[in-house]
Amino acid sequence: MSPSERDAAPQTVRVGGRRLRVTNLDKVMYPETGTTKGEVIDYMWRIAPVLLPHVAGRPVTRKRWVDGVGTVADPLPSFFAKDLERGAPEWIPRVTIEHSTGGKAYPLVDDAATLVYLAQVASLELHVPQWRIAASADTGHSGPDGGAPGLPDRLVLDLDPGPGMGLPECAEVARLARDILHGMGLDPLPVTSGSKGIHLYARLPGSQTSAHVSAVAKALAQALEADHPKLVVSSMSKAVRPGRVLVDWSQNNGKKTTIAPYSLRGRPKPWVAAPRTWEELEDPQLRHLRFDEVLDRVERMGDPLAALAAGTGGEPGALRAYAAKRDPARTPEPMPEDAAPAASGQHPRFVIQRHEARRLHFDLRLERDGVLVSWAVPKGVPETSGRNHLAVQTEDHPLAYATFEGEIPRGEYGAGRMTIWDAGAYELEKWRDDELILTLHGRPGGPLGSARLALIRTSGQGEKSQWLLHRTKEQPGRSAPAASQAQALSADGAASSADPADPADANPAPAESEPSKPEGAGSRPPAPMLAAHGSAGLARSMGADAWAEMKWDGVRALGVWRGGRLRLFARSGTDITERYPELTAPGAARFEAADAVVDGEVVALDGGGRPSFSLLQNRMHLSRDHEIAAEMRRTPVRLYLFDVLSADGADLVSRPLADRRGVLERIAAAAGDAIAVPPVFDDVEHALAVAREHDLEGVVAKDPRSPYRSGRSDRWLKLKLTRTQEVVIGGVRPGRGGRSGTIGSLLLGVPDDEGLAYVGRVGTGFSERALRQLSATLEPLRAEANPFHGVPAPDAREAHWVRPELVGEVEFAEWTPGGNLRQARWRGLRPDKAPGDVVREP
Repeated sequence: MSPSERDAAPQTVRVGGRRLRVTNLDKVMYPETGTTKGEVIDYMWRIAPVLLPHVAGRPVTRKRWVDGVGTVADPLPSFFAKDLERGAPEWIPRVTIEHSTGGKAYPLVDDAATLVYLAQVASLELHVPQWRIAASADTGHSGPDGGAPGLPDRLVLDLDPGPGMGLPECAEVARLARDILHGMGLDPLPVTSGSKGIHLYARLPGSQTSAHVSAVAKALAQALEADHPKLVVSSMSKAVRPGRVLVDWSQNNGKKTTIAPYSLRGRPKPWVAAPRTWEELEDPQLRHLRFDEVLDRVERMGDPLAALAAGTGGEPGALRAYAAKRDPARTPEPMPEDAAPAASGQHPRFVIQRHEARRLHFDLRLERDGVLVSWAVPKGVPETSGRNHLAVQTEDHPLAYATFEGEIPRGEYGAGRMTIWDAGAYELEKWRDDELILTLHGRPGGPLGSARLALIRTSGQGEKSQWLLHRTKEQPGRSAPAASQAQALSADGAASSADPADPADANPAPAESEPSKPEGAGSRPPAPMLAAHGSAGLARSMGADAWAEMKWDGVRALGVWRGGRLRLFARSGTDITERYPELTAPGAARFEAADAVVDGEVVALDGGGRPSFSLLQNRMHLSRDHEIAAEMRRTPVRLYLFDVLSADGADLVSRPLADRRGVLERIAAAAGDAIAVPPVFDDVEHALAVAREHDLEGVVAKDPRSPYRSGRSDRWLKLKLTRTQEVVIGGVRPGRGGRSGTIGSLLLGVPDDEGLAYVGRVGTGFSERALRQLSATLEPLRAEANPFHGVPAPDAREAHWVRPELVGEVEFAEWTPGGNLRQARWRGLRPDKAPGDVVREP
């Protein structure tokens, strides 16, 4: 019986082999949306595969609403629970942690059954520390005596908006923090908290204490405040928080906890602490997500936060995701605790299983660190080195699965018949996070024979990451043909060997200094040519014949035209053909060439005809045909082409861009209703003016003499539109930390009818030389009087005023509703301008 059944009477359900009694399923927990306890239980059960890795091994503090959350007008009380309540099932693991009031037995949430139990007792919010319980050396797991708090394995910043601020401002601070964290070698990932702000997580190696991590986080928050004092505050004092975002670094204290990713929140609506992508944070309409929206996202795109919890295969809990998806009472598949047959020989085992699920595919499983690391391979092992096949990593499987054959019942995860196609041992040459090289030795007389293969990750991490499975040119001897795979797939209506070939080699793209060599027209194209960051001045240095193209706010796509069909590949090499049928379906494209490789951008347009990356988000992660068909009607896309690498068998990459453009315009003159070759501008400044007029992202300036080179090149320059403003300097705030003894930020103004209106501060964009020059130039202008009107008290505090005689220029994102510059960055002094010349730009 599924936990989603919501009869009013008490029910006994089975979850992951555990029996649970659930009651009051019709009880409304969120009155404003009518969300019931049964729906909460259903959410916890369904979200378990992605939630569990983020709480595994961490003592859980719960926040309970036994009578529901109430409404905005009449909220109901809640309480924090640390001790696991009396009457909790004996099978829930727990760990005792000493407090000043004595030891408390915290639950360890390691399986879906525990999540369902917590939902049953109205534990809506799950809070965990940034460390895990260290495993006991003798038991290998945590329990009442199973270990002490370990070292933190992740850093978290809680971006909490003060009065007058919201998610867009938190997203702005998140991007600023990301730049600093990247400089520290960390890769932060965002979570909209479901309450007010945004959490930023970064994975740590687990080699430093909580005190050390807290000190680093505090220094980071203080640096952000020093650089962006108008936007950021690091102090917990409520008096200084209005109009700013608090960067709460204290969540890294070993005694504090943070809401767990994917946990529900006890807010008026069933919002969730939802992992997000950085692209989503660019959306000015960013908002918190409800539990039903989060379930849809996970089904569609997996866990954007998976890299945070990624670990080695054999660690405790490596099979949690596997167990959470299966009920041993309903499926014959082996469970993690089942005994596995001993490995034969000195090499680890592999198995390739033929899986007649909703769509026939093959599953490749490799024995590694006590589990079977697994990939779903829709087309099976490539028959030759002339094609690569997509492989999607799935959850790790128990070793006993290596011998499993049977029928997975209808309605269960992976329903369908599973048989072993071939099995044996493998020799390993390389195993990295992004690349494997190994030789499989199948059964004597089996369909595989011996095959040397490479697996190369192209996108994502962990479960649902995408890889290319490649049969190398160097093989260990003549292998038996894999034709039985192709015949089986073809017979069941799936893609067969008649499909266009994939790339012949999995070698990296050529160095930037060498022109790219395109594959044959039926294969995946090479890595694309990328534009470097530039300016209008750099663009002018290309020469008078340089041209500019609009910078489309979409996703890069290289197209392969062959046999009257267009296939599309992402920048990573991923085949995205099926995602955009309006571009790739039979008859959708028509080029005046027998074959071609073209370069362009897939774009979604808003109601005003402008490219919208947020709209494109609705399309770019879909994979199911019915979802794509439905969204295609709501969000159609276009393909804007700007280059061609080959046509009619001719290699064009070494020819000048001007020549390639001529070929492109000829072969794509009538390429399709949704395919176009936008015009170029022979004047970069004019192109920028047009982009600014139409509120576009910017332009790409190109040298018409440039060959096509994979990788980044300064022969193409992207010029992103940035707003600029001339300002009058009226004050200085002293620097702190690394800037101690010099300028921390400049206080800026713009003349208006009342005098000099304060418009904010700028603390970034200065070189060391610029800081020295500004200090020397401003020192003689020191004054007692504040030259501005409208300076907030926090900004005036510690300020040194100067006579408003110098004009500078800043670039900025936008004007705030209060009339301040947002994300101001210093560009330099303007000695050619007087204060009276300065006017506010729109």
